[in-house]
Amino acid sequence: MPASGKSTIGVILAKILGYDFVDTDLVIQRRTGRRLPELIESEGLKGFLCLEGDIVSEIGPFDTGTVIATGGSVVYSEKAMRHLREIGRIVYLEVPFENLERRLRDMKSRGVVLRPGQSLGELYTERSVLYERYADITVREGDLPVEEVVRFLTEALTA
Repeated sequence: MPASGKSTIGVILAKILGYDFVDTDLVIQRRTGRRLPELIESEGLKGFLCLEGDIVSEIGPFDTGTVIATGGSVVYSEKAMRHLREIGRIVYLEVPFENLERRLRDMKSRGVVLRPGQSLGELYTERSVLYERYADITVREGDLPVEEVVRFLTEALTA
């Protein structure tokens, strides 16, 4: 989900493990020359999701260990999720809805993919099922500090 800490935790985890870090939202922006909100507006929801799935499906494999932080909507692309599973393990950062609601201020400027009239709660419910389906590792963040989440992931990924 947006504001779950994917990029923050991903960068710290990559540093600790000595891995590279890739943020797929930035890859999409670099390839298209447009920011996510502009892409969503110009391509429409379906067009953006298709573009995102295609670009994420082309990422990697990498020569060295790499932590990849995806946009939360990539989970709608079965093709992209299959590809990610082929090149690594998928981590779901499960954050209680109340925490996400507190963290998210301006969803439109963040490039959050919402259908017209869809609430954040509906998005959360819809995506949670998909995140759980694809996850190899689930971290129930709750109110855990970032350091605890990173410690848990470090142990899970190096075991």
